[in-house]
Amino acid sequence: MTIQDVIKLIISLVASLAAGGIGVVFTAPAIRTWYVDLNKPFFTPPNWLFGPAWTILYILMGIAAFLIWRIGLSTPGVQIALIAFLIQLILNLLWSIVFFGMHSPSGGVIVIVLLWIAILVTLIKFWGLYQTAGILMIPYLLWVTFAAALNIAIWRLNS
Repeated sequence: MTIQDVIKLIISLVASLAAGGIGVVFTAPAIRTWYVDLNKPFFTPPNWLFGPAWTILYILMGIAAFLIWRIGLSTPGVQIALIAFLIQLILNLLWSIVFFGMHSPSGGVIVIVLLWIAILVTLIKFWGLYQTAGILMIPYLLWVTFAAALNIAIWRLNS
């Protein structure tokens, strides 16, 4: 790996983890207050699981983005794939703001559906450029699928 690759890897990881870090600003206060009082479905995982799960997912996402960036921005499809990645990263952050920050399960449903679509597009774009990068996005898509089901159930139980 060249020094440029190391810099790209660090930037990719920091960008992914920063989205999670900013999201925690909206999530953490609501977990101890608003979220505690919501009716939740039987399949709701314990709160302690979310931090480690998301950290692992953000690291996998960052590595996937690095693998695509490393191919080269002049390679056809790379810029589109990285734009899709940035869009899903923004939607990921927006979900935390809407669901936890604004206390809106219904708004969260809208954002998480858009997020799921954006992740799928990103996964497909990454897969077409470098299969390993696409594979690294699969756990994220699966987790957001579960999170969407949880969000929908919370919205229905509290409407």
